[in-house]
Amino acid sequence: MHPLLKKLQGGDRRSIGKSRDVVNEILSHPRLFGVIFDGMSNEDPLVRMRCADAAEKITALRPGLLQPYKRKLLWKVAPIDQQEVRWHVAQMISRLTLGRRERREAAEILAGYLEDDSRIVKTFAMQALADLAQQDAELRPGVIRTLKKLTRTGSPAMRSRGQKLLLSLGSR
Repeated sequence: MHPLLKKLQGGDRRSIGKSRDVVNEILSHPRLFGVIFDGMSNEDPLVRMRCADAAEKITALRPGLLQPYKRKLLWKVAPIDQQEVRWHVAQMISRLTLGRRERREAAEILAGYLEDDSRIVKTFAMQALADLAQQDAELRPGVIRTLKKLTRTGSPAMRSRGQKLLLSLGSR
């Protein structure tokens, strides 16, 4: 196992381990990003979630690092059925430069995330869908319908986020 991944082992799901150290190391040495990206598919769920956390934090600052991995993110990492991975994937999807077909594929993935048991996953999926709809007018009507429904039926956080997203999309 790569030394970066070893730093992310142990503890429990309530801790992020040494992910801040890993983030700083990769920001200093971006060529190591692939190690963390591949770690999102690791067999250890703690390593997976911490790699997802680190990848999300890194790509918030340097979104270009994610672009070479977009197909892997959409087809290998996004299907992972672990809420901590999914909510970070939802955040990262909107950082990608996607073609028309890829945006539709991403929207389908995110729509599937709206069926997740985790309200955090659903809320981040709502945000990512709105981000995609900002980039693609053809997606906007369907996303608005979905957001309106979730704003009526979702958790308090989903209702609040939905109202803000609808305003940003020019709808109420």
